[in-house]
Amino acid sequence: MRNQRLIIALACIALGAAAAASAQAATLPVSYNGLVGYAHVSPTASPPGANDWSCKPSAAHPRPVILVHGTFADMSDSWQALSPLLHNSGYCVYAFNYGSYAGSGSLGVYATGNIATSAEQLSTFVSRVLSSTGAGQADLVGHSQGGMMPRYYLKFDSGASKVNALIGLAPSNHGTTLDGLEALTSQIPGASDQPTTCPACSEQLAGSSFLTKLNAGGDTVAGVRYTVIESQNDEVVTPYTSAFLTGPNVTNILLQSQCSLDQGEHLSMAYDHIADRDVLNALDPAHAVAPACTPVAPVVGG
Repeated sequence: MRNQRLIIALACIALGAAAAASAQAATLPVSYNGLVGYAHVSPTASPPGANDWSCKPSAAHPRPVILVHGTFADMSDSWQALSPLLHNSGYCVYAFNYGSYAGSGSLGVYATGNIATSAEQLSTFVSRVLSSTGAGQADLVGHSQGGMMPRYYLKFDSGASKVNALIGLAPSNHGTTLDGLEALTSQIPGASDQPTTCPACSEQLAGSSFLTKLNAGGDTVAGVRYTVIESQNDEVVTPYTSAFLTGPNVTNILLQSQCSLDQGEHLSMAYDHIADRDVLNALDPAHAVAPACTPVAPVVGG
């Protein structure tokens, strides 16, 4: 009997060690260097930790998180920090490319097409994620256009019943000035070499008919929690206050109000450790942790 107990105890220790090793192996590196992210190998490669179609949400994190990139960006260059961070935190994470220029398929200039069409693509992807995970709702995290475009899906494509929260990183909710649009095309690597036709670009100008329709009757829809995370240094969404929303269930966060050392701007937003901590807090407010106030650099992040 004593030998049997010893064998069982040793087996339990071995299983525990194996489980710990497996958990450690599953932990992915998180890079807060935007230059590394922008230098991705393939725009169609899933970011680290994303698009595991066998993933099932846990009781702690019952909703999958879908990452939505911005204009001229793609799922690979946008989410080299936030995707593995969410994966390491126990979330089922998904990302996709949308709005390819002129409908050029899997390869193209992304998030440049008509925004209403992009919202339809988001709708299809959300349905696929919910079907795969068995979850009733998803949470959406988007950068720039990716934080604004889902609002069209929520408002006009019956998305509100499928989404619990929308978290926008420097979203173009009320548009930008022409100077802001020029800042985007001049600072994103390779964007100035892309075709000039970009319906999504003109639709994101302040006062466009698209934004007038989107914001008519209020910024929000019932049943969805909204969080906007913005930098006063934003050179693309100008003025930066145009990113903020009004309405019930809205939380607007200005990074510099949390930490004066954060000098990040539009491009660095997804690689800003303070902004990414805010994302985690918005996804799980019951376990929120104050961001560490350490320096964040423009463009690069940190």
